Amino acid sequence: MSRLPHVVVLGGGPAGCGAAFQLRRAGKATVTLLEKQDVVGGNAASFQWGGQWLDYGSHRLHHTCAPDILADIREMLGDDFGDFARHGRIRLRGEWLHFPIQTTDLLRRLDKGFALGMARDMVMTKVAKAADGDTYASVLLANLGPTMSRHFYFPYGRKMWGKPPEALSGIQARKRVTAGSFAKLIKRLLKPVGGGNYYYMREGYGQISRAYATRAESLGAELAMRWGATSITRSTTPGYTWSVTAERDGEIRSIDCDHIWSTIPITLLAKMMQVPGDSPVMKAATQVHYRAMVLVYVKLPVDQFTTTDAHYFPEENVRVTRLSEPKNYFRSTEPKGTTVLCGEYPCAIGDELWTASDDDLAAIMARDAATAGIPFPSAPTDVMIRRLPQAYPIYLKGYEVPLGILDDWAGSQPNVLVYGRQGLFAHDNTHHALFMAYSAVDCLDGMTFDQAKWAGYREIFKSHVVED
Repeated sequence: MSRLPHVVVLGGGPAGCGAAFQLRRAGKATVTLLEKQDVVGGNAASFQWGGQWLDYGSHRLHHTCAPDILADIREMLGDDFGDFARHGRIRLRGEWLHFPIQTTDLLRRLDKGFALGMARDMVMTKVAKAADGDTYASVLLANLGPTMSRHFYFPYGRKMWGKPPEALSGIQARKRVTAGSFAKLIKRLLKPVGGGNYYYMREGYGQISRAYATRAESLGAELAMRWGATSITRSTTPGYTWSVTAERDGEIRSIDCDHIWSTIPITLLAKMMQVPGDSPVMKAATQVHYRAMVLVYVKLPVDQFTTTDAHYFPEENVRVTRLSEPKNYFRSTEPKGTTVLCGEYPCAIGDELWTASDDDLAAIMARDAATAGIPFPSAPTDVMIRRLPQAYPIYLKGYEVPLGILDDWAGSQPNVLVYGRQGLFAHDNTHHALFMAYSAVDCLDGMTFDQAKWAGYREIFKSHVVED
């Protein structure tokens, strides 16, 4: 008797929840989703504190989202889905500029020396010889020139990834710098993506993943919360390919399946599949690096700190890279008399930021705000810290080699699919992760996964550029 394939999805972020929903809606598979946390969403989850919904840093859904995915999200969220004008600010050379950057703001606020430097660079980048090598520094210098690179992108890159611009791959620039040339910069100044608007949700950004998970479950998917996969071996049950062992609070279960769809970091997947420690695959896993992040949340006894949704800090006189006020994202006025700010601090696991106390981190954030000219109106009434061990991939020069070894290994495993932001070690937004999920489901045909079609989708994924 024929049956649907059983897919075990590892990880309940947007990519995992999106695939679980789409697989069940299309009736293509039975699904078990394993998520070791008690909520879905991963780094794109939300939680409640201080009487409001908060995200893990600043998140928003962009207007570049694929129309079919956007239609699904709108239908799931209804009135909890909103479209808002962006009101961000970026601190550059001691001045606050609107973000996304506007032409009038650039001309009115920045000093003449910077403007002249930009004008000179616009001419010189057309005639200058490209620098040797393919690094974050060489790509930006060749396309944007020294003025914008050295005053904005280089210091921001050092803060974000903890490495000098010359040590980072040129792919880091192409994936993270949306306006990576003067032509693109002018286009975005004249016509911002989405008209400068964004989408957001009443109950935080994580409401997207929760909606997908709820709908997937209603269609018959099993959402195994707080179950973390610990090992993956070949199944001994006839007719199945893999056996996944998972654990929750000391309880252990084994799940036989036909396909494994992994959205967890590929380095962790290799360990779960018990690849020998002295193999080239595990050696490659040690050469793929992530940037950690400490998120500092402070509660202030005021209705609103500023009208700005997010402040950006590329310069190195402060440690914070972005300071957001979650209440402003959905234009909320509740709760009265209090608001929460979130400060983002990229770091390395075990460094002085990662190990700092709650009070010390709150003090650092207060100093950074004061240095930037936006001091707290009063002392915080409470502080909370969240730590993300794998916030961003770091694309060091030559990272493609060890990542390629891992990718080839995963591709050689029967019925194993690696996808999503963490799985593919990608600088991607949520709408990119959901596009990967929908694409994966499109490739499943009965018990067979169409690898040729997936390879075509992988080429599309390479064109993804992060929207901030």
